[in-house]
Amino acid sequence: MPIVDVKKLTKQYPAKNFSKDKITALNNFSLQVEPGSIFGLLGPNGAGKTTLVKILLGITFPTSGEVNIFEKPVTDISYKFKVGYLPENHRFPNYLSGEQVLSYYGRMSGMADKEVKIKIPEMLSLVGMSDWAKTKIKKYSKGMMQRLGLAQAMINSPELIFLDEPTDGVDPIGRKEIRDILLNLKNEGKTIFLNSHLLSEIELVCDKVAILDKGTLVKMGSVEEITSGEDSYLFHTNDLTDSLVNDLILKFKVVMHGKNEFSYATSSIEDVNNILDFLRSEKVLIFGFNKEKTSLEDMFINIIGKQTVN
Repeated sequence: MPIVDVKKLTKQYPAKNFSKDKITALNNFSLQVEPGSIFGLLGPNGAGKTTLVKILLGITFPTSGEVNIFEKPVTDISYKFKVGYLPENHRFPNYLSGEQVLSYYGRMSGMADKEVKIKIPEMLSLVGMSDWAKTKIKKYSKGMMQRLGLAQAMINSPELIFLDEPTDGVDPIGRKEIRDILLNLKNEGKTIFLNSHLLSEIELVCDKVAILDKGTLVKMGSVEEITSGEDSYLFHTNDLTDSLVNDLILKFKVVMHGKNEFSYATSSIEDVNNILDFLRSEKVLIFGFNKEKTSLEDMFINIIGKQTVN
């Protein structure tokens, strides 16, 4: 059974001018998150991502549809004891130290004082913040705040963790360390719901991805499924004549990048061999060609761009 199960979800807000028209933040979509997986949520600003996370956390409620967490409706707040949450742009009181913040959140999660005291050094060590345990928050950098926020989200050993921009403001080494933590959590059977604008991070860790735009679920699947399609091959040759360039464009629909470089999109390896045979028949020197990988970022821009145009 999915750990997060959303069916025909719609969320509407009253218009600011109190007219009869309503603002639709989420529009009649369904999604499932399997246990022990990392699920990535993507979308431009205003897509409805924050609204969805708030509904899943029981902070706000849907206009219509069904939302179940751990096979329980979100109105049953008992599931929250098994959930961790790192919000975007989180804030902690400046006068508290790192270990005091974790103590506060641990006890607020229902943990016993003895258990909290054991978990604090463990969590700080996990996120590389042991040396800053007794330092006041006011002296923390943005990256250190993110690390502490991640520790806070994990302090109660949750089965489901919601992370909103967990690597925001973190340096490349820190992002790699956080990715490793997320993958280790997954290996322990934890489920992670990840919202990030860094698509390269999503691509590296997520098992499944959903793309939202204007409250609508545009596409969902594994990274491989979402980025699959026609393969693109980049060819490097000697300088081509104008006549030969025209033949390549007309016969093979290539995209030229100058006189000696072009891209060719096809899903058939036979087509690749046909264009190679054509180039050889025209005495073209082929210095090399390689298959180009479509990144998640490329696909995201392509999908959202089409939605904007439409």
